[in-house]
Amino acid sequence: MFKEFKEFALRGNVTDMAVGIIIGAAFTKLVGALVSGVIMPPIGVLVGGIDFSNYFITLTGGTYATLAEAEEAGAAVIKYGQFLTLVIDFAIVAFVIFLLIRGMNNMRRKAEDPNQPSPSPTTKNCPFCISTIPIQASRCPNCTSELEAGAA
Repeated sequence: MFKEFKEFALRGNVTDMAVGIIIGAAFTKLVGALVSGVIMPPIGVLVGGIDFSNYFITLTGGTYATLAEAEEAGAAVIKYGQFLTLVIDFAIVAFVIFLLIRGMNNMRRKAEDPNQPSPSPTTKNCPFCISTIPIQASRCPNCTSELEAGAA
């Protein structure tokens, strides 16, 4: 059983998946830092500094000025403001990832552009001995046959 597990764990697909998960976790931290440190501050200024995280509904009937006061008093609360903040964060992170992937796909498409002219061939095959020779050759260096101009 250990031998089978070792074969499974060392198989290429599992290793590739592990590397992908590790890179994905690092990428998540990177995008999270981008959103919280670079993108959210200007958005916060644009919407007037609204902080949804302190919006809540008290289920026990008491009145509290902040969420921290309600939680300290042990009141049951629905924290819809934190949910709204997470939804907004998710939407921004998803949009940033979309832009990054879109940019990467555009770069890949440019690299794989089928409309680019293919490079001119630099070699040809001798029609007599089928050896590869320079395209400008007028005589095959292998079989010494004379080649016609433009023959491949």
